Amino acid sequence: MEEATQIPAMDTGERRLNELGYKQELRREMTLFKTLAISFSTMTLFTGITPLYGSSLQYAGPASLVWGWVVVSFFTWFVGFAMAEICSSFPTTGSLYFWAAHLAGPKWGPFASWCCAWLETIGLIAGIGTQAYAGSQTLQSIILLCTGTNKDGGYFAPKWLFLCMYIGLTVIWAFLNTFALEVIAFIDIISIWWQVVGGLVIVILVPLVALTTQSASYVFTNFDTAPELTGVSSKPYAVILSFLVTHLTEETRGADKNGPIAILSSIGIISVFGWAYILALTFSIQDFGYLYDPTNETAGAFVPAQILYEAFHGRYHSGTGAIILLFVIWGSFFFGGLSITTSAARVVYALSRDKGIPFSSVWQKLHPKHKVPSNAVWLFNVVFTAITSICTIGWVGGYAVPIFARMVMKEKNFKPGPFYLGKASRPVCLVAFLWICYTCSVFLLPTFYPISWNTFNYAPVALGVGLGLIMLWWVLDARKWFRGPVRNIEVQNGKV
Repeated sequence: MEEATQIPAMDTGERRLNELGYKQELRREMTLFKTLAISFSTMTLFTGITPLYGSSLQYAGPASLVWGWVVVSFFTWFVGFAMAEICSSFPTTGSLYFWAAHLAGPKWGPFASWCCAWLETIGLIAGIGTQAYAGSQTLQSIILLCTGTNKDGGYFAPKWLFLCMYIGLTVIWAFLNTFALEVIAFIDIISIWWQVVGGLVIVILVPLVALTTQSASYVFTNFDTAPELTGVSSKPYAVILSFLVTHLTEETRGADKNGPIAILSSIGIISVFGWAYILALTFSIQDFGYLYDPTNETAGAFVPAQILYEAFHGRYHSGTGAIILLFVIWGSFFFGGLSITTSAARVVYALSRDKGIPFSSVWQKLHPKHKVPSNAVWLFNVVFTAITSICTIGWVGGYAVPIFARMVMKEKNFKPGPFYLGKASRPVCLVAFLWICYTCSVFLLPTFYPISWNTFNYAPVALGVGLGLIMLWWVLDARKWFRGPVRNIEVQNGKV
């Protein structure tokens, strides 16, 4: 008698995926911890704070920056809860645009899916550029301090070298993403420990090393605008600008449960650690005005680097400690860029699978051995440089589409997953949607006055042109053939 063939048990996430009309294609190698690692690494502890810390501090002073983070974190929880509920119900790759299609219903689903897919794609493309720019900026400061300082003949990388570092990082991320998913997951596990341990070291060590620290009243209550530097004389507007500091579920085992846990856990970790990081830097400021002086040791180019340098040089008469901590921060940008490249490739893969971009058959191909969308990885690293100014608008704006669709859909048409908000769902979605609209609006505002060609915020132009072309494509052509996510499991007798 022949032995019965052993069929691997199907987990709840894969079963729900099949119910939605998709067969499992990407390898389901992600455990809860690995998903949390990639989610945390994509958000990154230092990325949202470090590049904009100096400008945010300059707009309205330390108190606005410190309490701004608390406000941003509070409203981000609403977005997180809304997305976690949706993620629990729809555990599939390319999540945002898939969710938008199913939540918006058969009539509006294709259009909602189209808008959401391209918003997320633009945001991810820009996100790669943002990480590469911030990483290059940090590396520029590391090189300067390693070769001396701005005052002692240190080497400040010129624009051409900065561009080479920028491109080099994206090429490395694309190369690493062509390997097996296990490699990326392993690197992201290193990332989460790198950021947690490194973050703890910075948060604890920098205030202890600094010769003097600012008073609590200065950090928590001092609102101080700098109109002579920014041109912004309105205090409320300056406070709003100071707030500027502020995708892998199909490959996760038990994605309907682990995805929401990873989303909410990441927000919790980032909220607490981010605030502590801001406080550590702000308490350690030695001379506020000197931070922006182009003749200071870091050429006034990178405020966090100057704070770290003054803390260690003041205590030990050496900048070595600052260099080490800057390397920790640079590692955060490196890991974040790698994770965003991974997420971006999955979005292109999912959109290609549903025939939503030109040459879909090329971009949806998986590597025959590693089962990763390697062509999609390299596509992103060819075109990402075009739209780096609208990262937040595209990325966060992409969340608005499924959240709005979830808010207006009939409750009886929503099949909840293990994570369900119940009656709180609509109020949470409303707050999340309004917060996203506000956030996107802030990033479209002018940031310096008087407005000139050198100070103009080109994000509205870039976003307007990009979305205009995408909408024109929809009206003239795409609406005739794009139907959103395409089932790849046949429906028989009314069942998948």
